[in-house]
Amino acid sequence: MVAQATDQSPSGSEPEASAQDAADSRTTSAERAVAWQRTLPRRVAIVDVMVILWAVVGAQILRFGVAGTADLAGALDASYWTFTVALTLLWWLFLGFFRSRDLRVLGAGSEEYKRVVTSSLYLFGLIAIISYLFRLEVARGYVGLALPLGVTTLLAARWFMRQHLVHARSQGRSTRRVVLLGSPSTVKHLHRSLSEVPGAGYRAVAAILPGFQVEAPDGEDALSLPVASVSAEVQDIVRVLEDYDADALAIAAGAQLKIRTVRQLGWELSERRISQIMAPALTDIAGPRIHTQPVAGTSLIHVSTPRLEGVDAFLKRAFDVLGSAVLLVLLSPVFLVVGLCVKLSGPGPAFFHQQRVGKDGTTFPMHKFRSMVVDAEARLAELQSRNEGAGVLFKMKDDPRITRVGGFIRRYSIDELPQLWNVFKGEMSLVGPRPPLPAEVAEYQGDVNRRLLVKPGITGLWQVSGRSDLSWEESIRLDLYYVENWSILQDLLILGKTLKVVLARDGAY
Repeated sequence: MVAQATDQSPSGSEPEASAQDAADSRTTSAERAVAWQRTLPRRVAIVDVMVILWAVVGAQILRFGVAGTADLAGALDASYWTFTVALTLLWWLFLGFFRSRDLRVLGAGSEEYKRVVTSSLYLFGLIAIISYLFRLEVARGYVGLALPLGVTTLLAARWFMRQHLVHARSQGRSTRRVVLLGSPSTVKHLHRSLSEVPGAGYRAVAAILPGFQVEAPDGEDALSLPVASVSAEVQDIVRVLEDYDADALAIAAGAQLKIRTVRQLGWELSERRISQIMAPALTDIAGPRIHTQPVAGTSLIHVSTPRLEGVDAFLKRAFDVLGSAVLLVLLSPVFLVVGLCVKLSGPGPAFFHQQRVGKDGTTFPMHKFRSMVVDAEARLAELQSRNEGAGVLFKMKDDPRITRVGGFIRRYSIDELPQLWNVFKGEMSLVGPRPPLPAEVAEYQGDVNRRLLVKPGITGLWQVSGRSDLSWEESIRLDLYYVENWSILQDLLILGKTLKVVLARDGAY
């Protein structure tokens, strides 16, 4: 696709427009870019203050009544209305102080939600300390209502705003224009990554390939971006950024730039208020595992080794036990009804038990409601030629072995509910990789075995990312990503997304 070349721009890469039209276009585009980047945080800030006010006033009314009045007990002589106003202002300021409205976290990822929760907990922790020091007896019922009510509604409001923002960005609005710089392969990879997450708000508009030139403009390996320059000179890179009205320059791994050039480039971008983004060759690694350390003016990037042990392992197990126990009790009527329906639908037991492979390669009997005919396993061989599954998985959209009741409970993943007992016993987790069959594990090669480092889950990234519609490679990549980057917050997000996926019946068959 490419070869080493001189620092000359490829012919025909400059826009065919008059200088005046180009200047007018740049001005209009720049004004739009500045407008949305200012408006979006302000809009989020307005929603934040409305939600906080609703939560704290609601907490006060629920605690003291609509017409009720009360004063803080202790050294400070003030009413709860004064405290409510002060709490609203402080909560709103804390959200800003923790940069929860930063453009870099709005639209994609869990960082925005983490900052909302963290700032709220820090604020109420500070209130507890101040109350102790100044002997203020704040009503526990008031605080006990305000904190969960405020956090829940803040997260809900942020989620609704994110849906609107993602929709706008998928249509090309409220995005940051980015020029990608690096080698052809790394630029192509970075462009694909940014395109897969439009909610992040980065729209690649051009590529700079220092020291390369495009030899074959078409074909499988061709870039889908205009190559604006192949120069490694600072002034040429800056000129491209100005020509394309770029809001940011993303420097990918493999960029043939000298250290001095990168430093000078940073100064030039700072003067023009253009962001500089470094995209190292770290794929499928979540942010909490990445740490930077300055050493003699150089930033070293540390990638921590993922280990689900100690406190993390205890928290995950405690969450599994509590969650599965509560769900087993609440869903017991559903178990009874579904079990009777399966039993009455034809000959055979209500439950289906199958050997699956769990953590560290140990096997266990996985429980499900029976959704197929009794001799389903015996008929598998004759259906292998019609396999629509990915890799070693067997899947059929119109599997003749599925019963009428089985088709319904599989469509809404009701057949998976008995696995809650596996979770309670410690054989599975609420969230984790898909539990494989022994025959599938026998065909694993290389890194795929890393899926067995954690317990399999009832749901996981594979469940909320396409389920049976995923390719084998993509399902493995998602499972390995989960193993490498586990966190309790990610588990909560996956569980929330699972409900949406199940109701939409995406990839269920």
